[in-house]
Amino acid sequence: MQTLTLAALAEALGATLRGPGDTVITGLGTLKAATGEQLAFLANPRYRSQLAETTAGAVLCTAADAEHAPGAVLVVDDPYQAFARASHWFDRAPRPAAGIHPRAVVSELAQVHPSASIGANAVIEDGVTIGADVVIMPGCFIGAGSSLAEGVRLWPNVTIYHGVKIGPGTIIHAGSVVGADGFGFAFSAGQWHKVAQVGGVSIGAGVEIGANVTIDRGAIDDTLIGDGVILDDQVHLGHNVVVGDHTAMAGKVGVSGSTRIGRHCLLGGAVGVAGHLDIADGVTVLGMTLVSRSLTERGVYGSALPADRQDRWQRNAARFRHLDELYRRVRTLEKGRRDGD
Repeated sequence: MQTLTLAALAEALGATLRGPGDTVITGLGTLKAATGEQLAFLANPRYRSQLAETTAGAVLCTAADAEHAPGAVLVVDDPYQAFARASHWFDRAPRPAAGIHPRAVVSELAQVHPSASIGANAVIEDGVTIGADVVIMPGCFIGAGSSLAEGVRLWPNVTIYHGVKIGPGTIIHAGSVVGADGFGFAFSAGQWHKVAQVGGVSIGAGVEIGANVTIDRGAIDDTLIGDGVILDDQVHLGHNVVVGDHTAMAGKVGVSGSTRIGRHCLLGGAVGVAGHLDIADGVTVLGMTLVSRSLTERGVYGSALPADRQDRWQRNAARFRHLDELYRRVRTLEKGRRDGD
């Protein structure tokens, strides 16, 4: 278990310490439940009431909030960002040893760096390139000609199809599938005819992909994921989707084929995006929104109705069905007034 003194933490984070520097921190906790050996943080004002009663060994907070803390504090400008940095020192995720497990199947035509770790029952096909410090956990499949740059980490049972490129430091969680065929079919003579998906997938550096995410390969050109993108669990990206650098998508977002999403966008949970659209840089789309047209200006967009009492929701839903009729009646009345003038 990692242990650090408050003095060491303050130096590493560039924080101002108010309190004893020799206090040892062994883990992380919330303001409400942290013990005297744990580090907590205050970033959301709704939890400010818990600060005065916290028993944490230290709290990351701003200078304004530090005045109300009963114990040691590490004063920073951005407590959540500082907590994110500190969290890695206490991460308990196992780090497998370098080497190839005896039950892994690795092609003689694959190139595997000696520092890489290949878990049991993993399959590495011909022409695959595995970089330094890559971790491939048990049950993963890496298809022919794919490449994993240094520091890539695949959690168990990740499937990487052929011709996929994954940039350095990218993490892909369990059950995700990268490079499956896109939804490409031509309809003729009463039946569907499959279009071969001959593109690949190219993923940038420092990307984090959640569990059970599916990213389809391109129909001709590659599907492209930029640097620093984060995808929550169960996101689906169709063929030839382009996602700009540092864009984030919450769980169950679905993006249809050939849509281009800009940099630094935020898509809330269960957002649906139609195909062949352009989303500008800096766009935020609220959860459950359907995007059916291009969004060419940065800003916040939403369309889903918030939850309401059932009786009121039923009345409003009944009225929605009459909106077109009411619109036409108003237009007729307005036209009548203009004609009367």
